[in-house]
Amino acid sequence: MSDLKAPEESTKRSLGSLLGSLPELISRLIRGEITLAKAELVTKLKEAGLGIGLLVGAALFGFFLLAVLITAAVLGLATVLAPWLAALIVAAALLILTCVLALMGVSSLKKGVPPVPQHTVDNLKADVTALKGQGVYDNPRS
Repeated sequence: MSDLKAPEESTKRSLGSLLGSLPELISRLIRGEITLAKAELVTKLKEAGLGIGLLVGAALFGFFLLAVLITAAVLGLATVLAPWLAALIVAAALLILTCVLALMGVSSLKKGVPPVPQHTVDNLKADVTALKGQGVYDNPRS
């Protein structure tokens, strides 16, 4: 009736040999989790670095925007129409560029902050639950 077969003699292990291999398996598990945490932190820090770089670029263009607006005000007072109008058009283009870079920088920065290896934390919680002998679905807090 049942398709379950008894394991072959070569695959049977005694309780003592299973317990003997437990420290090595736990050590391997911990090393794997540390490697995963390192990789996750590197990824998040790269995203945060990109966001910071974009915000620095936005600040630089904001500085140029201020310089152009000041120039536009001076030229607007000095003449009646043409030079200051051209300066305002350039200032408007710099304003648009500054806003786009700032929004992209904030979005990218949010992806990398806080730099917590969330996948590794979740895996460690699952590992602790498994070591306690509880299934993932047995835990009422999951």
